[in-house]
Amino acid sequence: MPSLCRDCFLVADTSPGPRCSGCGGHRLVHHRSLSRLTIAHVDCDAFYASVEKRHRPELASRPVIVGGGTRGVVTAACYIARMSGVKSAMPMFKALKACPDAVVIKPDFAKYAAASRQVRALMGTLTPLVQPLSIDEAVLDLAGTESLHGAPPAAVLARFAISVEQQIGITVSIGLAANRLLAKIAAGRGKPRGFSIIDAGEAAALLAPEPVRLLPGIGAAQANRLEGMGITRLGQLQVLPDREALRKLGDDGPGLVRRSLGQDMRRVDPSREAKSVSAETTFDRDLSDLRDLEQHLWRLCEKLAVRLRGHELAAGGVVLKLKTSRFALRTRAARLPSPTVLPDRMFDLARSLLVKETSGAAFRLIGIGASPLVAGSMADFGDLADSLTPRRAAVQTAIDSLRERFGSAAIKRGRSLG
Repeated sequence: MPSLCRDCFLVADTSPGPRCSGCGGHRLVHHRSLSRLTIAHVDCDAFYASVEKRHRPELASRPVIVGGGTRGVVTAACYIARMSGVKSAMPMFKALKACPDAVVIKPDFAKYAAASRQVRALMGTLTPLVQPLSIDEAVLDLAGTESLHGAPPAAVLARFAISVEQQIGITVSIGLAANRLLAKIAAGRGKPRGFSIIDAGEAAALLAPEPVRLLPGIGAAQANRLEGMGITRLGQLQVLPDREALRKLGDDGPGLVRRSLGQDMRRVDPSREAKSVSAETTFDRDLSDLRDLEQHLWRLCEKLAVRLRGHELAAGGVVLKLKTSRFALRTRAARLPSPTVLPDRMFDLARSLLVKETSGAAFRLIGIGASPLVAGSMADFGDLADSLTPRRAAVQTAIDSLRERFGSAAIKRGRSLG
């Protein structure tokens, strides 16, 4: 069976045994389709926490949680913290109860966006067909690149993973497969620093015993609905005829059955935009004062601007999200006169929506999102009647440059100060 050494990138037609015949390394991958598959899913391991550890090497062996506030949630956790049961989106007080020795670090999205751009730049050297899915994951199509790199995609990806570790200081897990769905599932196997392969011929049998939640797109609500029908494993979906799947599961039923078999016709599309970009925070105590809410809104607008630039997108409008002390959700939206990635332009519009909602109500959460999303190249040009926007853009570019070099605390706007 063909094998790949992930240390020296040697591809052999037959398995050399437990160690590589070239370098003696033991990180070998064996698979019958190793030299034929071209679709890869790259997922950065515990991305935010890994970036923080890169900047603070003394935390390498410590449990790290990225998040903040006793009423907030875990944004990310390193694998050491995960061993204690800490998970993303877990309430912070529960996370600290599970892992009281954890080092808690507030998120620094400018830092994460800079690292994401570095990873994406390395991906761009492999193939032009790179479709970012989020700040820390992307799907690549390496078909036709073997002659360019002088090696099959599997070896190229192993070399890429080492380059990320050496040049950027974080690790990635890679799934190589026959299609995007299987590549994503493969990337989740053996993390961190995983490298897994799934071909079409083995997909159905491999997926059959897995829980339905393994399938991307099946959340808790749909999993509970399927469980109510007695369907808990993907193998139980696989055997449903289209007519029965349509009757039991609705219009998406036949498509769900195909996905449970590992079938996926989606192409890697570098032009495909992210569906949504947003930022939100939960307060330590309920807030009703407009000035307090404005301060949090401004910080979120700065985070949103960083995320938009990381995706090379711009906001055509904003969506304000508020959750009252009684957990009632309010969303308000408005369009911008022209697309932007500037936090002050998004703040000005979002604040006008916020003012209308602050009539004595107390809120436990505030969020800001960009909608609709447009290409970043369309943002902040200004015109004859708007000479201020280009100047704002130049100032923001200078601020971003300083923060990337010296950290997010290197320079602050007066608006962010209490």
